[in-house]
Amino acid sequence: MAVTQLFRLVASRSAVRTTFRVHRRYSKLQVSPALSERLRVFESLREKLSNKKRFEAAEKPLSIRLTDGRTVKGTAGVTTPLFIAQSVRLKGALVSKVSGELWELGRPLEADCELHLLGFDTVEGKQAAWRTGACVLGSVLEGAFNAQVCREGTSELGLFCDLVLDNSTLSLSDVDARCKEAAALKLPLFSLELNAEEVRELFQDSQLRLQLVEEQMSGSTVRVYRCGDSIGVCSGPLLPHTGLLKVFKMLQLSSVTLANQTESLGLTRLLGVVFPGEKDKEEWESEQAEARRRDHRRIGTDQELFFFNEVSPGSCFFLPKGAHIYNTLTDFIKSEYRRRGFTEVVTPTLYSTALWERSGHWEHYSENMFTVTSEGSQTYALKPMNCPAHCLMFEQRVRSWRELPLRWADFGALHRNEISGALGGLTRVRRFCQDDAHIFCTPQQLEEEIVACLDFVRSVYQVFGFSFHCLLSTRPTPCLGEPEQWDNAEQQLERSLQQFGERWELNPGDGAFYGPKIDILIKDAIGRQHQCATIQLDFQLPIRFDLQYVGRDGQVHRPVMVHRAVLGSLERMIAILAENFGGRWPLWLSPAQVMVIPVGGNSESYSRQVVQQFYEAGFMVHLNDDQGATLNKKIRSAQLAQYNYIFVVGDKELETRTVNVRSRAGKQLGRRPVEEVLRSLTQLRDTRSNLDEFS
Repeated sequence: MAVTQLFRLVASRSAVRTTFRVHRRYSKLQVSPALSERLRVFESLREKLSNKKRFEAAEKPLSIRLTDGRTVKGTAGVTTPLFIAQSVRLKGALVSKVSGELWELGRPLEADCELHLLGFDTVEGKQAAWRTGACVLGSVLEGAFNAQVCREGTSELGLFCDLVLDNSTLSLSDVDARCKEAAALKLPLFSLELNAEEVRELFQDSQLRLQLVEEQMSGSTVRVYRCGDSIGVCSGPLLPHTGLLKVFKMLQLSSVTLANQTESLGLTRLLGVVFPGEKDKEEWESEQAEARRRDHRRIGTDQELFFFNEVSPGSCFFLPKGAHIYNTLTDFIKSEYRRRGFTEVVTPTLYSTALWERSGHWEHYSENMFTVTSEGSQTYALKPMNCPAHCLMFEQRVRSWRELPLRWADFGALHRNEISGALGGLTRVRRFCQDDAHIFCTPQQLEEEIVACLDFVRSVYQVFGFSFHCLLSTRPTPCLGEPEQWDNAEQQLERSLQQFGERWELNPGDGAFYGPKIDILIKDAIGRQHQCATIQLDFQLPIRFDLQYVGRDGQVHRPVMVHRAVLGSLERMIAILAENFGGRWPLWLSPAQVMVIPVGGNSESYSRQVVQQFYEAGFMVHLNDDQGATLNKKIRSAQLAQYNYIFVVGDKELETRTVNVRSRAGKQLGRRPVEEVLRSLTQLRDTRSNLDEFS
């Protein structure tokens, strides 16, 4: 006990000295009266909450198991992941996972656990670094540039701050330098969980900040932080101090439009990135160069797949080649539906607000919905999801246990009113389509249905060559439903994952408010992760719609509802696939499968016969009969256009009824009979092979 008390005393004195020294240096900047009041309220709330958290008998021995199999000892309420990282001489740790839960390095451990220390090379470590970088940026913008910061956060691209800047401009290089100076002060970061009333007290000087904070609140509380003399909002764990961040790079400034905004608020978004060291920055720059080469927007333009136009912002125009990819993906999923017992339904696009009020979406989601007013002042909304319509279909008549499970799929167009600043190619759109399905089943059937959904996901992702792992997201706070109901559902999902046999992790507190879920993360060809497939349990919609079935016992029972998507948004999946393949589409998915090139006047008629034969077999085949181009130029043009195969047809091919085959990689496969080539390519296409060549 004496050692523990000494450790606590040294740590607390060190923290006080560090905080005082840093604050004295940092406070040379002028702090406005509004910020001073905000700091006073924050410290008052912090003191109140710290007093509330103090407890007596926390100092019990702990056993901490590391990922390499070692076990170390610690003390509850005292030992931190940071202390463990230092004691085992592990460099580069930025955040940790404690028995599957994200955990700040400076937060004391509370019970025996498994500890996973995470660096910048992990998604969680990178996000913690960028989240902390956003805190530093917000502090610098307010302190050094007199900006009003209204929101800060992170995305897959980096960190950002939304700000209002009066009568001034920002130099990105100046911001970089200021952020680097501030971070070098090793500013400590303090965070609190506050309720809505406390948040209103804290940000009473900024109505815009309050509005944005309320939009960020997914539950009854929100996390706020202090970095130097700045107070803001963060959505997850932060680094112990800012000194772990060495390199800042601001990327761009752009205007931001809020949902339902009727007038300009002068809101600007500053986007940037931050790194623990120069090597991390160099690796990121290399990744960015490769990502630019694979950018689906460039590929979409070069290959004439799709485009966007301001007459319908956030809605994609798919050209014939893009529509081929879109329809091929849809047909792929539909063929799986037939094997797996799903049936398709077709539902309206426009609904009265009465439906959305009944489902609960009007209260929580109406600002993201497009509305239409008809005669009689009746308000309708374009559907942003299919589930309420499927509930209406279920309740159309009395259902029997013999009908369950019901598996209904819907490819209807969905619309969501995303803010203009969030739109980006096919990855974030306003009009989209999902391979959406809902399963209505008995509680006894649930586990088997979840395993079947997971098997569906695996079989589809194997076709694309994606590796993946699953996240089990458990109950958030607050949530709807009884604790026993949640316990049972989470246990069923866990048993399903164990039976499934693929790698999975616990993701505590990240479930939907209406039920737990399994999210599937895929990894593409350059190591980026994407969340596409999801399997969600829903306790609330069956209750809201009073859905019932007559059981084997003759009594009325409540069905379980499962929301399920495999590809997710078709638009987003096309973007992911374009970048994963780098525009080199596998034959079965390719919009440019075969290019036929005639050589000599006598072969042109035969070339057209070859084109017609492959066209009738369902291939995307084209003819290059440009008389003004050389053979080498035609072949090179077809290769650049990513045609999977190039058929050169001359007099010898005409005589022998053959084609001279080349792959897009330049390999010459030789002169082959047309029927043989047609059979080989048909097999490659129909088996959805990703091979570039055939024997």
